[in-house]
Amino acid sequence: MKRAPSQVAFPTGAIINALPLPVIVVGADGRIVDANVAAEAFFEVSVSLLQRLLLRDLAPFGSPLLALVDQVRDRGAPVNEYRVDLSTPRNPGDRIVDLHVAPLPERQGHVVVMLQERTIADKMDRQLTHRGAARSVIALASMLAHEIKNPLSGIRGAAQLLEQSAADEDRTLTRLICDEADRIVKLVDRMEVFADERPVEREPVNIHVVLEHVKRLAQSGFARHIKFVEEYDPSLPPVFANRDQLIQVFLNLVKNAAEAIGQDAIDGEISMTTAFRPGVRLSLPGSKARVSLPLEFCIKDNGPGVPNDLLPHLFDPFVTTKPSGTGLGLALVAKIIGDHGGIIECESQPRHTTFRVLMPMYAGADGATRVEMPELVGE
Repeated sequence: MKRAPSQVAFPTGAIINALPLPVIVVGADGRIVDANVAAEAFFEVSVSLLQRLLLRDLAPFGSPLLALVDQVRDRGAPVNEYRVDLSTPRNPGDRIVDLHVAPLPERQGHVVVMLQERTIADKMDRQLTHRGAARSVIALASMLAHEIKNPLSGIRGAAQLLEQSAADEDRTLTRLICDEADRIVKLVDRMEVFADERPVEREPVNIHVVLEHVKRLAQSGFARHIKFVEEYDPSLPPVFANRDQLIQVFLNLVKNAAEAIGQDAIDGEISMTTAFRPGVRLSLPGSKARVSLPLEFCIKDNGPGVPNDLLPHLFDPFVTTKPSGTGLGLALVAKIIGDHGGIIECESQPRHTTFRVLMPMYAGADGATRVEMPELVGE
């Protein structure tokens, strides 16, 4: 009996070779058992030669990769490690990778290792840059509040006085002066949010309650024409955060997604997902400590995507794709997430844009509160 087209079984090797990321299989004795085409290109060695090597032949002396493989064998669970240097005399150059290591259930002691050259740690560097940019906006906002708002008030008052005695054809100009003064004041008021450095009240927050509230707000207004898809992990622990600020963050992300999809889209869709990633750890610049950010919250849309030239600067102040946008919304989002000890990143392709928020977990034991918050050296 012939298989239906939808039931055709593809060889596993063909699927693995189609992946753009290097993948190797390490045997129980530490020898390379198999590798895909991307791994051959990465290590600049054919698979037949790779199969003659041990894993330690591919990694520098004392590499975390070796310890990570042993850890996965012992735990029987996948683990990720970010920003690991795999450069060796055999393979010199810049070889900073993310490691995704998982056991192979079908083969005792065998481990699958996937390498990803684009690292989340680099995004962390950019996140710290965003915080530095936000601090620059704080100083600018304080200056604007004192040096611009007061003169603007005088200009607006003078325009109103002139309007009383102006001819009809001149009142258009006085009204223009008032409107532009009001617009500048509103911009300064938005920037003053960055200058608010008061301690934020935090508590254990159920992220699903926050996301449901955001969805209701969106569906009753700007996103009423868009389909929402929810993929929640019901066992997710709470996050130690300020509920109102989290609402502000995700409402901003959902609003951006809706505007990217557009009013005329007939198949617009926004996905809201949550997940627990116990293996997600990263090193913070300026610190040797590794921070765990296991809580993952994603907002995905099927809009046209973010232009490639804007993607690296998306969270910088005054960067926007909207004709009438101020470019402060995502900068404020990055500041709030950073103040909570987390990071935010964006991956974008046409019809598949994802804003991913990674945050530390709140945990309580015996009535005591323990919060896994990173300590940023130099912050």
